[in-house]
Amino acid sequence: MAAEKYLRPEVIRQVARLDLRAKFIVQGFLTGLHSSPYHGFSVEFSEHRKYTPGDDLKTLDWAVYAKTGKYFVKKYQAETNMTGYLVMDLSKSMDWNGPAEARRAGVKVDWTALGAADETLTKFDYAVCLAAALGYLMIYQQDPVGLVAFDTKLRTVVPPKSKRSQLGTILSVLANLKPTGETNIPESLFQLASMIKGKSLVMLFSDLLPTTDDWKAEADALVRSLYRLRYAGHEVIVFHVLDVLEAKFPLAGLVDFEDVESPEHKEIDAQAIRDDYIAFVEQFRGYIKTECTAANVDYLGMDTSVGFDKALIEYLVQRQRRFG
Repeated sequence: MAAEKYLRPEVIRQVARLDLRAKFIVQGFLTGLHSSPYHGFSVEFSEHRKYTPGDDLKTLDWAVYAKTGKYFVKKYQAETNMTGYLVMDLSKSMDWNGPAEARRAGVKVDWTALGAADETLTKFDYAVCLAAALGYLMIYQQDPVGLVAFDTKLRTVVPPKSKRSQLGTILSVLANLKPTGETNIPESLFQLASMIKGKSLVMLFSDLLPTTDDWKAEADALVRSLYRLRYAGHEVIVFHVLDVLEAKFPLAGLVDFEDVESPEHKEIDAQAIRDDYIAFVEQFRGYIKTECTAANVDYLGMDTSVGFDKALIEYLVQRQRRFG
């Protein structure tokens, strides 16, 4: 099987061990870099930056010049180290796989509308795979990386380190995390901002689902916590992960919708509300993205059918922005 196939969630779900998932995702990603429009990142990823007038000529890497015909200088350790925090939302809503639940409940689904396999990953498993792959990349770069998991407050903290054994520690913790209940993202991010000492890259993985009807107020509270991180000098990437059914809603007939974080449920004609639902999702995502942009926070909206390379490229874009 080609390495690139491991960028597809429906393939990676067949791999049981998280360390193998991370390895396959990263190998597929790096293989793809060499034949994609992002090939330039492969040089950036190798601890180089473009030569600029005034740089010491002794730092020019002639081996890279021989291969690319372009001038690059080797980066110093201080230029390349980037401390990262993988920040995981333990909300019960993350533990959901729409296609699997629809199949189990016998709900009518237009599978062709999904543009993906009829089995993917739960939102949490998808986020864990992303975090594992990003942790792998950062350790590969000798960057210190840590892990934080939260619900209504910070529950698990693995301090950042850059040594190889750190990857095993992070993967072990990730593999044993369980999304269980309610969450309070703003409060948890304020706690995180108070805890982090040096300037870091904070990578948040969450579905960001509102828990009340006043979703704008909840979104605004989230954004205030992101501003708090930015004021402290941290870079932030928000990986907004929705289930493919939440994002595309290809349902028909009467469907019994149940709140995964409460006992409430309601039977609804799915087809009748589809247009309004899709409009709301677009409004919800658009609002958060706009507010993140205003806060100079990178926002990446995705669903569980999207290849992992989209998120990994966003990481490299952020890295290049800091050190390019």
